[in-house]
Amino acid sequence: MRILTLPEAEVPGELKLQVAALQHQAWPDPAGPTAAPVHDPALHPLSLLLLDGDRVVAALDILSKPLHHAGRTYAASGLSAVVTDRAVRGRGHGHHLVTAARTTIERSGADLAIFTCDRELLPFYERAGFSLLPGTTLIGGTPEAPFPSDQEGFDKLTVATFLTPQARHHRPDFLHTRIALHPGEIDKLW
Repeated sequence: MRILTLPEAEVPGELKLQVAALQHQAWPDPAGPTAAPVHDPALHPLSLLLLDGDRVVAALDILSKPLHHAGRTYAASGLSAVVTDRAVRGRGHGHHLVTAARTTIERSGADLAIFTCDRELLPFYERAGFSLLPGTTLIGGTPEAPFPSDQEGFDKLTVATFLTPQARHHRPDFLHTRIALHPGEIDKLW
């Protein structure tokens, strides 16, 4: 197995279709899988694909943008569209890929990685080096059309890892608060 890391726009068409099929497994769309870009290019989407030969068995994207919070600006990244083929779940492939993504974010110079996850996936992300931010809500969407992670019917937990001394020092600013991430209309949350 190997990990292929490329900007989303540079992922070869056949691999894009395989990723789209995996995403369709997890989040069915009546339109069906498509090789069209999934993310807003302004978020610098970086795709990580776990390949078994030429077959994609797991995939995720890293999105990045400046995050303004509590009077400071941070280089922030987050995970999006994390998926493993149902046929091979439970074999550690997702963990391997998420751990590699955490390392990729750390090496990128980001101050922190922050994103939301389903409640039942918290232990999975904790094993990969992320921690729960208790009482913290990410506000996605845009300032004009906010998309909070705690809205009814969309109960998500916020997890993070603080990578630089500045971010680690200000970690308390990220607890029990609302964080205006605002990644846009395409990626309402990452």
